[in-house]
Amino acid sequence: MKLTHPERLYWPDAGITRQGLADYYALAWERMSPFVTSRPLALLRCPEGASGQCFFQKHAWKGIAPAIHQFDDVLDKSDEPMLAIRDFGGIIGLVQAGALEIHPWQASLDDLERPDQIVMDLDPGEGTQWMAVIDAAREVCERLEEAGLSAFVKTTGGKGLHVVSPLKPHAGWDAVKAFAKSLAKSMAGDSPDRYVAVVAKEKRRGKVLIDYLRNYRGATAVAPYSTRARAGAPVAMPIDWDELGPDMRSDHFNLANVAGRLTGPDPWRDFRKSEKPLKIG
Repeated sequence: MKLTHPERLYWPDAGITRQGLADYYALAWERMSPFVTSRPLALLRCPEGASGQCFFQKHAWKGIAPAIHQFDDVLDKSDEPMLAIRDFGGIIGLVQAGALEIHPWQASLDDLERPDQIVMDLDPGEGTQWMAVIDAAREVCERLEEAGLSAFVKTTGGKGLHVVSPLKPHAGWDAVKAFAKSLAKSMAGDSPDRYVAVVAKEKRRGKVLIDYLRNYRGATAVAPYSTRARAGAPVAMPIDWDELGPDMRSDHFNLANVAGRLTGPDPWRDFRKSEKPLKIG
C-alpha cells in the first residue's frame, strides 16, 4: 500500500512524519506482528497528528483501506464491522489513517471466546515513586508464577508497566477476568498501603493501581511496539525483567532511540513458547 502525503507530521515536537512512522513499523514488524495480526483492534486515531484531536475507533470508517480487515462480531450491538489486520499492508493502512496507537484484544480471531493472554496494567497514582511500580510488577510476576503461569513485562510508553502472561486458549472470558480480579484484589488486600484495585483516582494517590480490567471481552491494551500519541513519540516496549530499574521509565523508548533496540536480542522471543492453560477450579 502506498502512503499519500508521507510528509504529514504526526509528532511535530519530535519531527516524526507519516513516512517516519511507516519506516518504524517496517523495522519493528517481525517482532510486533504476532501481537497485532488477526486480533480485534481498537485504534487511537489522530488524523492531524498527536497534537491534534484524537479519538478511539473500533469500527470501520468510510474510505478505510482495503488492507485493513473487517469482520462481524455477533455480540457487538452496533452492527458495524470491526477491525483487524492480517499483514504488513494492514499496518500501513493504519498509518495512513492516522492510527498512532494500536490496542488489541487479549484473544485472536481464531478463538474469540478464549483469551490467549492476561494483561495486568500497573498504573501509578499521583505522587507514586517509580520504584513502587517496579515492585508491583515483580510481585505480579511472582503471583502469576505461583499460579503456574509465565510472566513478561513491557513499558507502556505512558506512566506504568504491563505484566503479560501468555495463555493456551482454554478458559473463557469470565474465568480469565475472575482470575485477574482475584490477583489484583489479593495484592490490594495484602498491601493496602501500596496497592489499590479500584480505578477511582481519589483512592490511588501514592499507590499503584493493579488494573485487571484489560481482561474482559472487548477490552484492549496497548500492543507491544505500538507508538503512543504523546509528546516525544514514545513506544510501548518489551523488556527483560533484569532491565527494570530507576532509569527504565515507561516512556524510555521512543521513535528517536528505538532502532538499535530492535536489532538486539528480543526479550519476548519465548513468549508463545511459554503459554500455559489457566487452571480453573
